[in-house]
Amino acid sequence: MTAHVDQDPAPKFVGAVANAISILRALAESAEPAGVAVVARQTGISVSTCFNILRTLASERLVVFDNVDKTYRIGLGVLEFSVPLLGANQADLIRPELQRLSSDHKSLICLWQITERERVMLVDRVSVARTVRVDMSYGSRLPAHVGAVGRCYAAITNIDREALKQRFENLKWQSPPSFESYLADVDQARLNGFAFDLGQLFIGVEIAASIITDTTGRPRLGISAINIAGQIPRRDLERLAIDLRNTTDWLSETLFGVAKGVRQTGRRAIAAGQHA
Repeated sequence: MTAHVDQDPAPKFVGAVANAISILRALAESAEPAGVAVVARQTGISVSTCFNILRTLASERLVVFDNVDKTYRIGLGVLEFSVPLLGANQADLIRPELQRLSSDHKSLICLWQITERERVMLVDRVSVARTVRVDMSYGSRLPAHVGAVGRCYAAITNIDREALKQRFENLKWQSPPSFESYLADVDQARLNGFAFDLGQLFIGVEIAASIITDTTGRPRLGISAINIAGQIPRRDLERLAIDLRNTTDWLSETLFGVAKGVRQTGRRAIAAGQHA
C-alpha cells in the first residue's frame, strides 16, 4: 500500500486583503485624518480602488468618514479584533514569532525577561526537532550583561565605560573575552541591533540575540537563537541575527508602542556619526 502525504498548497496572495491592510496601517500611522488621494499616495494603491476599499471599511466601522472634510481616520471597529489579546501574557503573544524563527532557522529560540536588577530569566523557549541540539531550562537566570543578549543590553543601556567594566569583571564565562573585545561587540550591537556570542558564554555554543524595548528605550525582553558551534554556516547565522533584529523592532512597535521606524532611525544615526 502506498501512503499519500497531503501537502499544503502554495499560499495564494489576495491583493484586495493586502490593500485593505495597507490602508488601515496608513491611517493608523497618520497623525491626522486623510483624504482618499492622500491615502492612495501613501499606499501606492489607485485612487478608485482606495475609494472603494475605504467605503467598505467605513461600512464595517473600521474607519470613520468625515462628510464635511471628506477625510478618513481609523475607527473604533478595529478594537474588536484586539479584544482577545487584551490582558494576554506577553510570552503567549510572542510565541508564534518564536516558533517561526525556530522553524525558519532550525535553532533553539529563547525568550528572556529582563528584570530591574540587571538579570535575565528564561520565560519561553522553542526548538525544532534535531538529532543533536542544545537546550535550556525554563527559569534559567543570567546576569543581564553576559552573552549575546548581554552585549545588546549593554548597547541599549549605554552606561559609561568604567561602570560597564565593573559589571564585566563580575561576569562568568566559560571562555572569557577581553573587556576591549566585549566593548567592541557592544559598539557593534548598538549599530546593528543584534549581537553574537561565539563560544564565550558556553564553549561550543553559538548565540545570536536582539532586544525588545519600550517607548522610553528601556530593554524589556531579549530573544536569542542558540546552536551548537558549526551547526549552521556563518552567513546563515548572520541572516538569523538580522531576522531577530527585525522581529524585535516589530515587537517593540506592536507590544510596547515604539513609534514605527524609531529604532531603525536610531541605528542609521549611529552609522552616520561613525562615517562623519
